[in-house]
Amino acid sequence: MAGRVAGKLALVTGAAQGLGAAHAHTLAREGARVLCTDINGSGAVETAAAIDAEYGAGTAYAIEHDVTDPAQWDAAIEAARDFLGGLSVLVNNAGVGVRGNIETCTLEEWRRGFAINVDSVFLGCQKALPLMKDHQPGSIVNISSIAGLIASDTMPGYNASKAAVWMLSKSVALYCAKMGWNIRCNSVHPTFVDTPILDGISKNAGIEKDVVMGKLARQIPLKRVGAPQEIADGVLFLASDESSFMTAAELKLDGGISAM
Repeated sequence: MAGRVAGKLALVTGAAQGLGAAHAHTLAREGARVLCTDINGSGAVETAAAIDAEYGAGTAYAIEHDVTDPAQWDAAIEAARDFLGGLSVLVNNAGVGVRGNIETCTLEEWRRGFAINVDSVFLGCQKALPLMKDHQPGSIVNISSIAGLIASDTMPGYNASKAAVWMLSKSVALYCAKMGWNIRCNSVHPTFVDTPILDGISKNAGIEKDVVMGKLARQIPLKRVGAPQEIADGVLFLASDESSFMTAAELKLDGGISAM
């Protein structure tokens, strides 16, 4: 099924590495033109350059983008207009972990987590819709987490922020439907995925990555950690017209962990 998003115009946040880079590459492979954004501007440029090298010049573009800054969202939407000629797919992927349990999580960490994980999604949806209305059908894909659906005693900030993304996605979806726009909005909920975040966990804990991967895998019914491509394939489905009757929904890519 080549060309599953042929002609789509996509903006992917947090595209410098990990899941964001996988989403951008996958959308480009299936025919979309992509604007890669990240606070790590050089990393976003590297992602776009790799996409262009594989799929041809003009397939991907990149800008530095702090997703917590409304003015930088305005600039990102203008960049989509200038580079892509519009916007029909928005992937709100940028996010961070929030450290600490209810006693040790600081208010600063809590607010930083909500700014990056939630404010960015609110701003992205709000700023993108005026341009997306001109390029229907459209799809907004918000990357939440399985941690937004099932709780842990060790990460209230992460649980709460990712749960907010889940419910915000539903509200945006219902608003677009009420307005009569052919713009859908859904959330994606991965469990543990083999990205550079796991490298950081391993380093901070002073434990070999294989040991960390094994501990995480034992918590998942399928007994393995997810691969970035497996999450990107879900994003591709939601970005494509194959999911044209799916909105205000949550796509769990969790190896079965939420069924336990």
